[in-house]
Amino acid sequence: MSTSVYVETFGCQMNVADSERAAVRLRDAGYELADKSENADVVIFNTCSVRERAAHKVFTRIGEVSRQRMGATPVFGVMGCVAQLEGETLFESSPAVNLVVGTRATDRLPALIDQALDRQRRVIDLEERGDTDTWDVPAASRTSPYVAFVPIIEGCNKFCTYCIVPFSRGREKSRTAAEIVTEVKQLRDYGYGEIHLIGQNVNSYRPKSEMGLENVKGATMFSRLLRAVAATGMARIKFTTSFPRDFHPDIVAAIEEHENLCNWVHLPVQSGSDRILRLMRRGHTTSDYLRRIATIKNARRQIAITSDIIVGFPGETEQDFRDTMSLVENVKYDGLYIFKYSERPGTPAAKLPDDVSRSEKRTRFLELETLQQRQQKAIYESYIGREVNVLAESVSAKSRSDFTGHTTCHKVVNFPRHELKLGEITRIKITKAKQNSLYGETVAA
Repeated sequence: MSTSVYVETFGCQMNVADSERAAVRLRDAGYELADKSENADVVIFNTCSVRERAAHKVFTRIGEVSRQRMGATPVFGVMGCVAQLEGETLFESSPAVNLVVGTRATDRLPALIDQALDRQRRVIDLEERGDTDTWDVPAASRTSPYVAFVPIIEGCNKFCTYCIVPFSRGREKSRTAAEIVTEVKQLRDYGYGEIHLIGQNVNSYRPKSEMGLENVKGATMFSRLLRAVAATGMARIKFTTSFPRDFHPDIVAAIEEHENLCNWVHLPVQSGSDRILRLMRRGHTTSDYLRRIATIKNARRQIAITSDIIVGFPGETEQDFRDTMSLVENVKYDGLYIFKYSERPGTPAAKLPDDVSRSEKRTRFLELETLQQRQQKAIYESYIGREVNVLAESVSAKSRSDFTGHTTCHKVVNFPRHELKLGEITRIKITKAKQNSLYGETVAA
């Protein structure tokens, strides 16, 4: 009987892509993929270090799985960013951990599990990816049968002072456009309706060769890649995350030229204070950022804009926070992810005094959230009576009689199932607006 492996994924879309790749390698090596942790011989947690107390959450899950088990304790493994950062200390923190696999060792996971199954050994691999490693994941092996994540760049060279990603994911490495375009064509042929080009900073995309972009115009390598992927005929193409400093106006031009490049940009600003942006080492000012926002808002197509903001960064004064409030009021984001600053050991910001109290961080968080909710409510209500195209991605969690999916501008829409099928792109007329979603009825063909 083959050995079974259960993989549980935390965090970002890049982690989802890593888990998909790991699953393919495991199947190819003869392992069985388990749907639940209860009966698996090996339990792997693919971890994210961006959120607070990431390692603690892994130890909590190990305890929960152990208590649920009816039989022998499985081999426990930790992969991903927490593994890359914590290394051998994970063995010291949790005696149950047998295997530690860094972000660059995903393709070697089957061989590492082989070693870990010898209970006398603890196995760790934090080495770089090998020359033969590949991002290839067959269409049939994706987490969703309708929306696929396509990594185009891994790692980050920016070294923002609060961010652990350059340490957990390493320096930027871009795939060739030819490889990306081939993958998108395979997904299109398999029936996927939407792909997301993903990376820590997608518009920092700079492959070593122009293979696949030889005859594609564009002011940057990323805008040329967008046009090359659009030419595949994939129905819907989204990308995330963009870095303000590298966001070129030609990206907007590409979106205007190609209907299948979706009208949504996620452009994290992090703060509305130039002083705090310097402390964060973001490499842009608020005026730089707002010029890019103006380019997006002045496009012929209406492009939705979302962002990330950190409140309570070390040294953030009341005036700094007021500057952030002013920027948000000015931009009027379609969606905003707000985070209270928390220290990440090993980052430059960890050396700064965390001098904004927890209560003040919470106060600022709630005030900014209230502003965003008010502005977002007006934006969502403006969709009532409008028609949008929605990809039916799953049955709604709130009603079995409804499907749920996203618009091209990345808003969640719920609508009656009727005779529709999952995976179809459907025309929906919006009839209701909620805080974070829309509701509508299908438009008769």
